[in-house]
Amino acid sequence: MDTTLLDSLDKEMLLKCRSVSAAQSHRIIEGDQEIVKYFSAQSTKIWYNDQTDSFPLHWHYAVEIIMPLENTYLVRTKKEEITLNPGDILIIPAGELHELITPESGSRMIGLFDYAAISNLNGFSSLTPFLSQLTCIKNDPESPVYVRVFNLLNQIFYEYTTQNSFYELVIYSRLISFFVAVGRYKMLGDKDYSLGDTNRQKELSQKLAIAFDYIDTHYTEEVTLEDVAFVAGFSKFHFSRLFKQCSGQNFHEYLCFKRVKASEVLLLKPELSVTEIAFQAGFASLSTFNRTFKTINHCSPTEYRALCTGK
Repeated sequence: MDTTLLDSLDKEMLLKCRSVSAAQSHRIIEGDQEIVKYFSAQSTKIWYNDQTDSFPLHWHYAVEIIMPLENTYLVRTKKEEITLNPGDILIIPAGELHELITPESGSRMIGLFDYAAISNLNGFSSLTPFLSQLTCIKNDPESPVYVRVFNLLNQIFYEYTTQNSFYELVIYSRLISFFVAVGRYKMLGDKDYSLGDTNRQKELSQKLAIAFDYIDTHYTEEVTLEDVAFVAGFSKFHFSRLFKQCSGQNFHEYLCFKRVKASEVLLLKPELSVTEIAFQAGFASLSTFNRTFKTINHCSPTEYRALCTGK
């Protein structure tokens, strides 16, 4: 395997990562939820991990990024099993139930990023479909998207360990660029990604942006696949296929995901009852809301509210 890009990682940066890893790598699970403890006012947590203990089935509200440096690393979810080789980059979305299987020896970089810190940025919602499933970008120095995301990740690691002025702002600016690169890759594929913004790509991305903006505006209503496809200028079947390719979910699954994410914000408002929140988020009934919420977040809305507010 070509390890040229891995060899380019800043050696001083890796040494610093090793020096703080003992404190950073301590992870806490309550039930099957990992409680991510960020240092001071930070909303990121990055460390060099060479532990040999596996990590049991769990989920968290952070987005997790894993890149093995030496030896493999196995990630298992309820739907799939992914073996990561050195240099492979895996993005695990917030709320994804997963298990980490560690080899007898090896090392990897692991980062946890508070999704809420950037998810409310203007325009970021258009990236949500691309970040709602596991994404693995394999180590390939000939792949334009791999080179792009690897270099951005390297910059994020560097800023985190050096902690120069405004380093968290720099980290999140690089992280947004990272997610944009992943989104374009999932929409266009590696071949088209390398061509830059062709007219076909621009048209496709503009149509998808219209579709996702429409969902963002109308998710509380009785919106249908046919409605969104028509507004964006797609045929129903073409849009359905493209939607699945981009998000890894069908339209109904994503609409439920969007409604649950909206309900999470509403659950932080103590003056609203769970029933009121269910209808405000677009669910037709309380029972559907409770069932869907638990499927996605592995806890009930009431439990989620207690976890977040302490009440």
